[in-house]
Amino acid sequence: MVGANTKNLVLQFLEEKRGESVSGGVISRTLGISRNAVWKAVKQLQKAGYKIEGVSNRGYSLCENSDVLSAAGIVSHLRELFGKEMSHKLEVHSVIESTGKAAKEKAIDGAEHGTVILADKITKAKGRYNRKFFTLAGHGVYMSIILRPSQWEEFDSFDVPTLVTAHAAVSVCRAIESTTGKSPQIKWVNDVFLDGKKICGILTEAVTDFESGNMQWIIVGIGINFITPEDGFPDEIKNTAGAVFDRIEGTEPTCSRNRLAAEVINHVLEPDDDSQTLLQEYRRRLMMLGKRVVVSGLKKPFEAVAVDIDETGRLTVRKDDGETLSLSSGEVSLLIS
Repeated sequence: MVGANTKNLVLQFLEEKRGESVSGGVISRTLGISRNAVWKAVKQLQKAGYKIEGVSNRGYSLCENSDVLSAAGIVSHLRELFGKEMSHKLEVHSVIESTGKAAKEKAIDGAEHGTVILADKITKAKGRYNRKFFTLAGHGVYMSIILRPSQWEEFDSFDVPTLVTAHAAVSVCRAIESTTGKSPQIKWVNDVFLDGKKICGILTEAVTDFESGNMQWIIVGIGINFITPEDGFPDEIKNTAGAVFDRIEGTEPTCSRNRLAAEVINHVLEPDDDSQTLLQEYRRRLMMLGKRVVVSGLKKPFEAVAVDIDETGRLTVRKDDGETLSLSSGEVSLLIS
């Protein structure tokens, strides 16, 4: 048996060469390990579920449709800026109670900015208003990212929770668009939709220092339905839930979950724009502007027209009596006539 570090090195190498056949000798020389160690690492990876083909005189190849979530697989797709520093900040679990809970515990213990907890399956997933969030092993990308404003150079542009949530939503949309070519939309404030169905939920939680009033850390929880279950979603959500790739419609994945997870991390940790440019894209992707909506979760539900987004990401709505409100919380749904 080879050590975990050797196995991860071989996996990361094969991830970077996914779909290509590389000889054991090349892998051995590149990584500075013996060919026997390469062979043992490949055997362990195959046993763990990775689809790696070994062909005589050609070498080893990680199949395009191999999709085991792993730190090594994610690191291989991160921007060069994050490559080395992120290798010790990524935790990938096969099963965990909650990535958000684990991230909070790590934040309290002093975990660095950019620490990411991912899981293949979550047993106690929760969304806004403590709602359950459906997860299924092998079918989603579930992560929580720790942001520390004092260590985040770009934080001045996203210094209120609503802007952090907007930034996360746009980051998910950009990641999906760059890896699949699909164009998701955003349902204010924290849901991502594709073809009229919810494919992603985002939950942002911040802890503020009581004396200074400054945010100490922020946990951004992101749950993405990557591919529909073979039997479809549970009855209670089957009419509203969707996935990046719809197996029911015959759409097979064109990228791995590792690559999508890496792109989300890339965009969240290294914003491409300031807050104003971000809001322009957030506004462009919103699916309800100019449409009638139902606002709930405050006092009494009411109907209104979604008018615009203000400079802090709050949704401006106009009630039927002409009153205009700027919402920083609440639930907004398109009115179905």
